[in-house]
Amino acid sequence: MKADTASLSPQDALIMVMVAVSASDEQMRTAELVAIQRMVNHMPVFADYDSDRIRRVSQTVFDLLEEEDGLDALFGLVRDALPERLFETAYALACDVAAADGTLRETELRMLEEVRHELNVSRLHAAAIEQGARARHQRG
Repeated sequence: MKADTASLSPQDALIMVMVAVSASDEQMRTAELVAIQRMVNHMPVFADYDSDRIRRVSQTVFDLLEEEDGLDALFGLVRDALPERLFETAYALACDVAAADGTLRETELRMLEEVRHELNVSRLHAAAIEQGARARHQRG
C-alpha cells in the first residue's frame, strides 16, 4: 500500500490509529479486532467505508511499525488524511480498542498518550473520552 498512502481517506486514518493501538503491545487480541470491526460496521463516520480496505491499511501500519521512524511516519500520514474535527474521534476509537479486552497494558497506555499528543487532544477532553471508554467497557 506504500504507493497508495497519498490516497488515504479520513476513515483509513482512523483505522490506522486503532490498529496501531491494538498492535502496540505486539499482540492483537481477538477482543480488539472485534471492537475495530464492530466500530467500522456501526459508527456513522464509517458509513460509506469499504471495510475490505481494513486489511491493506492494517498492513501499512504493521510495515510502518517495523521501521525505525515508523511511528512518526504513521502519525504524519494520519494527520495528513484526518481533518482536525476528527482528532478527538480518533482518540475515542483508540481508547475503545485499548479497553476492549478489559486490560490496559503499559504499552497501550503509552501509545494512547502518543495519540493524544500527536493529535493535540487536550488533557481535559482526553480525560472525558477515557472515562467514557472505561464506562462502556466495564465488566459486570
